[in-house]
Amino acid sequence: MREPDRFRAAVHGWAAGGTDVAAAATVARELAGELSTVVLVEGFSDQCAVETLAERRDRDLAGEGVIVLPIGGAMGVARYLRLFGGQGLALTVRGLCDEAEEGFFRRGLEQAGFGTDLSRSAMEALGFHVCVADLEDELIRALGSAGVERVIDAEGDLARFRVFQNQPAQRGRTIERQLRRFLGTMSGRKARYARALVRACDPGAIPRPLDRLLT
Repeated sequence: MREPDRFRAAVHGWAAGGTDVAAAATVARELAGELSTVVLVEGFSDQCAVETLAERRDRDLAGEGVIVLPIGGAMGVARYLRLFGGQGLALTVRGLCDEAEEGFFRRGLEQAGFGTDLSRSAMEALGFHVCVADLEDELIRALGSAGVERVIDAEGDLARFRVFQNQPAQRGRTIERQLRRFLGTMSGRKARYARALVRACDPGAIPRPLDRLLT
């Protein structure tokens, strides 16, 4: 796609409503002609993980007409599903969410006409996959705590992580919980480590939700 960021901005403006909604919808419709599939994710770090795995697998998402769209949390997913449905842009929609947000995605799919009383397996059959508990947790389990520490060391953050571990609030926690918290404590760190951890995963140990989404 020529202008993925412009498309994302237009869709966000369309979903938000307001005085510029008509103009945003026009731009989104114009650019959607180059697309076949939209992948809805909760945030930018999820987008980074999906796109990094695609690169590892020599997938040209743009060339395939696929765009990954972070929607800023799961609560508004129903609005986005309606925009991409038959009464909107009529694109194929797939998705990835955290376990805590599964209910929002399920209700959004049901409201958009994808089915009723959807189970997790039914959501997967529709191309919507759930991370347990979230993508960071999936990646930590895939790599193991020692593997994640090696990535942190390679990123130049191991000394910071040791200081973080010694904070009173962290001393009683398992290393897995410490790692998960550390990855989300600073702006930009979550996205940077989403890329780094996906690159470090053994090809056979990619977290199932991420693997199935790209498969």
